[in-house]
Amino acid sequence: MNKAKGQKGQTPIGEIGKFGLISRITRNASVNNKTTVSGVGDDASVIDSGGLLTLVSTDLLLEGIHFNLVYTPLKHLGYKAVIRAISDIYAMNGTPEQILVAIGISSRFSVENIDELYRGIYLACCKYKVDLAGGDTSSSLTGLTISVTAAGSVESDLICRRNGAQPNDLICVTGNFGASFMGLRILERERKLFEKDKSFEPSLTGYEYVIGKQLKPEFPSEIIDDLRKAGILPSAMIDVSDGLASDLMHICKLSNTGCRIFSNRIPVHDETRKASEEFLTDPLLPALNGGEDYELLFTVALENSEKLKAVPAVKIIGHLTASDQGYILAGDDGSAVELKAQGWEKTK
Repeated sequence: MNKAKGQKGQTPIGEIGKFGLISRITRNASVNNKTTVSGVGDDASVIDSGGLLTLVSTDLLLEGIHFNLVYTPLKHLGYKAVIRAISDIYAMNGTPEQILVAIGISSRFSVENIDELYRGIYLACCKYKVDLAGGDTSSSLTGLTISVTAAGSVESDLICRRNGAQPNDLICVTGNFGASFMGLRILERERKLFEKDKSFEPSLTGYEYVIGKQLKPEFPSEIIDDLRKAGILPSAMIDVSDGLASDLMHICKLSNTGCRIFSNRIPVHDETRKASEEFLTDPLLPALNGGEDYELLFTVALENSEKLKAVPAVKIIGHLTASDQGYILAGDDGSAVELKAQGWEKTK
């Protein structure tokens, strides 16, 4: 019988981390079908079945790892599960069209509980014009598991991947960063206080924005259309789910570039700053490393800088450099430090 732990000479998964594990288990993946344009490495797999390219991605949520039902409403969880999946399709400059939802359910969940979960799923499908096209259900011994597979399409000349960026390209983002992580910290703080004293009433007033970003995020899908209308095709793009620094470094590594971003240009919401101060944390830390922001991070050729003015929701936070110049975070005082990618897996 194989043992999951305790064997001599075995490497703990935590030693290589999430991305090290992904790299390891996909290193021997090969393409056996001519319809497979690309597999691992991007936000979604690309399949050429004639005409438009088909994009397929999958996302897994495990109770106790990705969500805590003590403070996560099932309706919000269903909504968020869809957002997580379709964000990968948008990040390839595509349009999500269908999802498949598979769930594992333990005996403590009622029919009404699952109804509530699917209310959230259907709400997200309605808002983002996505069809629930199938799925699977199974019993579970470990709580609730949700797996969402998203499919969509993109024209072959409009697809955006992570490896197309060039030195001097502008680094652009939507929205703001760190809110979801600080919302999680507040929820976890209140949960722990409640567990110590069941008469304790959680105080969440004044943190509606950051908590909303954690429990029921939205995705800036309109930016995809806005960029096309402005005549801008990003050279590389990714959705920010693992942390701004981590996801930017994904683009840099796959595109063989360095980067230079400026701390005073990284957008941070006032509530995120307030929550960070309450936890005695520099707001820049969750902004760079918090994860689950579900914003777009993309690069644009320098000659498109004027066109970007037609998309005011997009902010420029820096530019790409030659690979030998490293990953740099520049401060207001002229300082320059190496950009670190702690990422979602370490900060949550």
